[in-house]
Amino acid sequence: MRARSCPLTSASPGLTEKHTGRRVLSILLRVGISVALFFLLIWWLPSFDADELWPDFNSATPFWLIGALVLTVVGNIVATARWYEVASALGLQVKPRRMFSHHMAGMFVSNFVPTTVGGDVLRISRLSNDTGDGPHSFASVLLERLSGWIVLPMITLLGLALDDDLRRLGAPTRVAASTAFLTLLALGLILMLVGNQRFGRLVSRRNGWVRFVNGLHMGIDELRAKPRDTTRVLITAFAYQAVMLAAAGCAAKVVGIDGLGPTELMAFIPAVLIIQVLPLGLGGLGLREGALVLFLHDLGVIEERAIAMGLLLYFLTVAGSLVGLPTLVFGGRRGQRAKRLRHER
Repeated sequence: MRARSCPLTSASPGLTEKHTGRRVLSILLRVGISVALFFLLIWWLPSFDADELWPDFNSATPFWLIGALVLTVVGNIVATARWYEVASALGLQVKPRRMFSHHMAGMFVSNFVPTTVGGDVLRISRLSNDTGDGPHSFASVLLERLSGWIVLPMITLLGLALDDDLRRLGAPTRVAASTAFLTLLALGLILMLVGNQRFGRLVSRRNGWVRFVNGLHMGIDELRAKPRDTTRVLITAFAYQAVMLAAAGCAAKVVGIDGLGPTELMAFIPAVLIIQVLPLGLGGLGLREGALVLFLHDLGVIEERAIAMGLLLYFLTVAGSLVGLPTLVFGGRRGQRAKRLRHER
């Protein structure tokens, strides 16, 4: 039986060359934007002292650094559990160890072939090879992402609700709250559109890549019909963000920032995570650091330490994704064998 190509993973040589050229230009543009954002941030600060980026290390610093790195790795495990719960709710049966391999390979691609979408495409492709169900594999990755967009703004709003002082900070409060509300609004509009039955009937009659959009529509319908499974997805999503907040708290200690308690982390770190995924710059560099300067200045954190914290968070993400190198190289082979066996049958 002849294998049918997948629109997400196949292309003609000419299209591949054009796509590669556009990707290189995109990366160069993102690098240039990140450099420009850093220069703009430093120029905007009233006085920038590079020496303040590096705090005086003490005996506790290595432990905070190790703790931040360990929590980042644990976060990757919990993120895999979140994806596993979504996939299971959609009827996809894959071993958790296999999904961890795909997740880490995607993380590595996202950080070293700098485009988050590229990592997600890899995850979709490998899960599709394992399951033979491209549309539901596509839906599992997107719904796993969307679960984070539900949880992050809710944590920000909860942090602000729990702390009267944070609600009186002025610009940091307004930006964090606006970011949370706009994220929830955009998410609500997406779910209303894709989950609409008329939209579902429209895309169900189409072929090609549109069938993947139909898979997302069906995935939303299936989660609506399975409130218990949806609850498990949200619980793992909250658990993942809790681990990442703890990692951010350890990172703050490494760069000499004291006084960031649970409510400060809850109110502002999720907003930073939302802002840093805007399609500007490379890996959020420049955006993340600028957001931290804005949010932490009125809490008494000097600008240089806020920038150092942002750079450390990026380093932790990249270091944690190095586990994905061997899974990227070797992790796709078994899925390819399973795909060939299905087509031979």
